Amino acid sequence: MPFVSIRISGSATKDQKAGIVADVTQSLVERLGKNPAAVQIVIEEVSTENYGAGGQLLVDRDAPKPQLQEDAHAESSQ
Repeated sequence: MPFVSIRISGSATKDQKAGIVADVTQSLVERLGKNPAAVQIVIEEVSTENYGAGGQLLVDRDAPKPQLQEDAHAESSQ
């Protein structure tokens, strides 16, 4: 009996998760000849506040960067 554990950062909709389950199950049926009724899949959603890569939390890495305001005086003096 295949057991598949999938972790994703952030979240997915119910429809997206249903698609993942269908696709992974079909792949195990086609590639390994497994009985689809025996395939078990768990999807774990990990908050981006609880997931780090490259030395920082994903929530910080993916946050929009503040835009620097241009100095209005610099443009007028050119």
